[in-house]
Amino acid sequence: MKVKVSRKAHFNAAHRLYRPDWSFEKNDSVFGLCNNPNFHGHNYELVVSVTGEIDPETGFVMDMKVLKDLIKDKIENQLDHKNLNVEVEWFKNVNPTAENIAVYIWNLLRPFIEASHELEVILYETPRNYVTFSG
Repeated sequence: MKVKVSRKAHFNAAHRLYRPDWSFEKNDSVFGLCNNPNFHGHNYELVVSVTGEIDPETGFVMDMKVLKDLIKDKIENQLDHKNLNVEVEWFKNVNPTAENIAVYIWNLLRPFIEASHELEVILYETPRNYVTFSG
């Protein structure tokens, strides 16, 4: 029997959505207010879920303290109060859309989750806009 366990977290970050190979006008047409050259920020809400079999010895799918510490160490410490375009190396070459941020988070966490377990990342950019990634 598979069970999904989830942990919520949050971080604040600034970004600008744009393509350097496009004119300002084209970027503005595609990305609108998110193309602000002075950047803009979000209060991101994150839900990380792990799905797997319950360990008969512990009763856990995954120790939630371990998941909490992974999220704190690998995600919050790296992204919280950062300008993603400027301070996070990966986003210097990747547009920091919510979709790309969710994939980035998933890739940071995946090596630390048992291979037999599924990993899902839900990232809320606003209370009404969110993305889900499970590779």
